[in-house]
Amino acid sequence: MNLVEWLQRLMTNFGAEWVLWLLLGLSVLSVAVMLERAWFYHSLRDDTEKLGRDLRERLRKADLEGARRLLDASPSAEAAVVISGLDEADRGAQSAEEAMAGAKALQRLKLERRLAYLGTLGNNAPFVGLFGTVIGVVQAFEALGRQDAAMAATEAARGMAPQEVMAAIAEALVATAVGLFVAIPAVAAYNVFQRRLRSTLARTDALGSVLLAHLVATGNPRTVSSSPAGSEAE
Repeated sequence: MNLVEWLQRLMTNFGAEWVLWLLLGLSVLSVAVMLERAWFYHSLRDDTEKLGRDLRERLRKADLEGARRLLDASPSAEAAVVISGLDEADRGAQSAEEAMAGAKALQRLKLERRLAYLGTLGNNAPFVGLFGTVIGVVQAFEALGRQDAAMAATEAARGMAPQEVMAAIAEALVATAVGLFVAIPAVAAYNVFQRRLRSTLARTDALGSVLLAHLVATGNPRTVSSSPAGSEAE
């Protein structure tokens, strides 16, 4: 038995049903990821425009403690990033900017968590379904090959296909349909969450700029206090 015959027998023995069960399992995982991500993004919702206005108002009054309480009360990822910058506010704008860049990277990882699964499933589920289709087509041709020559001629004259062949082709088409059914929602959810991620990061930059603008306007206390010492050293 050569390799082609061995692979053909392997595929026809198992059939395409296992491909359908695999797609069903992947679909269940996909729905679980969608629900988890939807809940996560919903838990971060906040009115960031109002948050930015309130933060600017407190910073103009030099009320850093009030600004911290305001940010602590917000569940948003934007507020979590700006808090890290506020912790370094006494070191100047550059230190605050670096701190917020690090916090933003961590928040990005949280926002992107499990999205790769949706993207991968959306891209590859149709190919998994196509694999099931190929198995079904192989089964159909094998069934045709098993037909008696006279019987096959009779069926062909009547314009009828053997029942076994039709069943194999139907199973093949079902595998393709299920693959598309799994892929389309995964791709749609992936695109929605990616858009939410980009929007969140853009609002993070906008809110962080409020703090940086305040620090640039007020100057760096440490730099100012160290200047006389530097002059004396000269």
